Amino acid sequence: MAAKDIAENAIAGSTITVFSKTYCPYCKRAKGLLASEFPDVKTEILELDDRDDGNEIQDYLQQKTGQRSVPNIFINQRHVGGCDSIVALNKQGKLAGLVAA
Repeated sequence: MAAKDIAENAIAGSTITVFSKTYCPYCKRAKGLLASEFPDVKTEILELDDRDDGNEIQDYLQQKTGQRSVPNIFINQRHVGGCDSIVALNKQGKLAGLVAA
């Protein structure tokens, strides 16, 4: 399956989709926040460094969003950015609304 199809299926198939790398501290922080705030929400996490096609998926995400860095997070099929973005949205009280939408 092509990287585009893998990414788009993951985004479409879950409320929260996180493109991550296992060693990334920002990814760990974002995944921890999402898991603690939304434990019952369908979340898909793709660890790009554990996949043979991880670089291709990351290249596709850069084309799609303009962001190559991880975490690269989608909520309800909407790109919301990375760790700093969801931390800020959570502090502003807006993250729960995005997830519930």
